[in-house]
Amino acid sequence: MVRTLWTAASGMIGQQTNVDTIANNLANVNTVGYKTEVNEFKSLLYQTIQTKTTTANGENKPIGAQVGLGVRNASITSQFTQGAFLESENPTAFAIGGDGFFAVRTGTGANDIRYTRNGNFNFALGDAQGNTINLTDSQGHPVLKTNGEPMVITLGDIQNVNGAVDQLIADRITVDESGQLMYPDANNNAQPLEGMIIGLYQFQNPAGLNKEGDSMYSVTAASGQPINEAENDNVQKSVIRQGYLEGSNVQVADEMVNLIIAQRAYEMNSKAIQAADTMMQEANELRR
Repeated sequence: MVRTLWTAASGMIGQQTNVDTIANNLANVNTVGYKTEVNEFKSLLYQTIQTKTTTANGENKPIGAQVGLGVRNASITSQFTQGAFLESENPTAFAIGGDGFFAVRTGTGANDIRYTRNGNFNFALGDAQGNTINLTDSQGHPVLKTNGEPMVITLGDIQNVNGAVDQLIADRITVDESGQLMYPDANNNAQPLEGMIIGLYQFQNPAGLNKEGDSMYSVTAASGQPINEAENDNVQKSVIRQGYLEGSNVQVADEMVNLIIAQRAYEMNSKAIQAADTMMQEANELRR
């Protein structure tokens, strides 16, 4: 009976983690770039009660008797399926079509690079005169180019395509599908800004990325090193859609069904504990 108590308790703990995961999915149903998470379970050790060759009369037996000792959470896996494109009035809103990630620098160290699917970016002034602007995320972290350097646009970059311009107007900057920043020339035709391409990176195992919060991920040994799409022709290139954001891929109906299933499983394990407790109580009362 004690084995039953601990086995059922492990089931309740596992289902509690499952409910926690589902609740987090539902809480992030409107989070830009969020990827739904799925709980995966595995059974615990098995206790051998009777071996295959042991029977009451000593005869050979083809099947032994083993009893399981419960369940535990094996992993919580992110599902990197494409989310819906949501139109945005922000001209620096970018959605990724494909497997790529944006890269942002969160510090000055070599390991302070994070990856995200949240393309809700902004232009920030780089100097008081407005002659330099930086493309940053909502936290002010600079977005990286294909060469790994921050996206910094200067008045000189604009003058290279429009010699007559004497000020940098961020609203006139556009981005094509490859992430190339464009600025209109004197004839109002969009021209590429040299070296200004938003970096996109892929991973061999994106589910192995470490979740950092704020829709950001960091590299781990399980994810593998980032693959720069601009430098690798063996990966399918992603596309960038300006004026759109990638919504969460959480399916509310599926999550509600999973929540009901997890709740029922939790209740069944609770009933198993109550049944074991009742049986132990009745066994204790036999001496009366």
